[in-house]
Amino acid sequence: MTSLLHKIRPDLTPWRSSRDFRLLWSSGCVSAFGSFLTYVAVPLQIKELTDSSLAVGLVGAVELLPLIVFGLWGGALADALDRRKLVLCSEAGLGLLSGLLLLNALLPTPVLWPIYLVAGLVAAVDGLQRPALDSLTPRIVPHEQLTAAFSLTSLYRNAASVAGPALAGVIVALAGVQTAYALDVATFAVSLGLLARMRAVPPATGAEKPSVQAIVTGIRYAWSRPDLLGTYAIDICAMLFAFPVAIFPFLATDLHAGWALGLMYGASAVGALAVSVTSGWTSAIHRHGRMLVLAALGWGVAITLAGLAGNVWLVLLCLAFAGGADQISGIARSTIWNQSIPDELRGRLAGVELLSYSVGPQLGQVRAGGMAGLIGVRGSVWVGGLACVVGVVGLTAALPKLLSWDSRTDPNALAVREAATAAAAA
Repeated sequence: MTSLLHKIRPDLTPWRSSRDFRLLWSSGCVSAFGSFLTYVAVPLQIKELTDSSLAVGLVGAVELLPLIVFGLWGGALADALDRRKLVLCSEAGLGLLSGLLLLNALLPTPVLWPIYLVAGLVAAVDGLQRPALDSLTPRIVPHEQLTAAFSLTSLYRNAASVAGPALAGVIVALAGVQTAYALDVATFAVSLGLLARMRAVPPATGAEKPSVQAIVTGIRYAWSRPDLLGTYAIDICAMLFAFPVAIFPFLATDLHAGWALGLMYGASAVGALAVSVTSGWTSAIHRHGRMLVLAALGWGVAITLAGLAGNVWLVLLCLAFAGGADQISGIARSTIWNQSIPDELRGRLAGVELLSYSVGPQLGQVRAGGMAGLIGVRGSVWVGGLACVVGVVGLTAALPKLLSWDSRTDPNALAVREAATAAAAA
């Protein structure tokens, strides 16, 4: 039993070996829980002001374009500037924007348009920050510990996904959206204090200046590597065909279980959290391409079964299994990216990755809703899951280099490992 627990418990090596990773992890943990307060408060406040589901849904439309544009530009900045400074400045910007939401909420009659404006600005600043944040870890954690580092980061993100909305709902119900915004601002203050203690992470010598051409260089590099294209394509395929979150309210009604709607939203996060707290085994995996494909197939099968199941508890179990599979897929993708992309391109490729895992869910919700109108809610779910399985199989056949990817033999991973060793020695 002791041996089994040692194998499955989270690998804490990055936490012990890197002071900067401890600071970054703690900052992200505090900020994640605070952000969920605003994540819940914004749609609730719009509902209170307008009583319109369309007005609430427009928030996603307002956020999408800034996230795409500034995500790509943020990747170019991450390769040209001090990544720690870029994360710190954007974190300060996000804190100020939460402060604007608080000021608006404190008005005798809050105004609607500033909420949409701040939502768009938050997406833009988040797009600037995310590539620097994602490309920061490979600079502060030893190469062989990157899988464990991603698992530890996923641990607090999944915990926040489970507990954050519930906590936010209680705070908003008891103290109002103003208190939620104020607490979010306070968490940003704590996060900034932790980030300020990190060491500088300057760009590589001779780093390319941020420009459209620099972004194109990153895209060309991604296009030149079929294994990377496979990670992006499979992620988009899984989310496009098998991301039915938008029709959960209708699925709950179809199952005569309106009480289970909140459980449906949280089930996948529970599954992901279960994988995170038992992720020690992932540090021993080397064939992450195979790991990614199997996990994506597991996601598709679980969503298929969720659509076919007529019992709400079986649906919830399938959604939890899907969340666990998605978490395994995320660990595999992150390891391939972090272990095989050169540091001088890491920020720009993080911008490309941001598109792959943000656009897919948005399109997936459109797909789920449109298909539900044609073949029914449950049909939309299981047909989408089956399409995901077929799509993953087809993409794997078209991009065989992904399936054969091995961190011990991949030339790109070996080159990055040698560069990291040389930098550490220097």
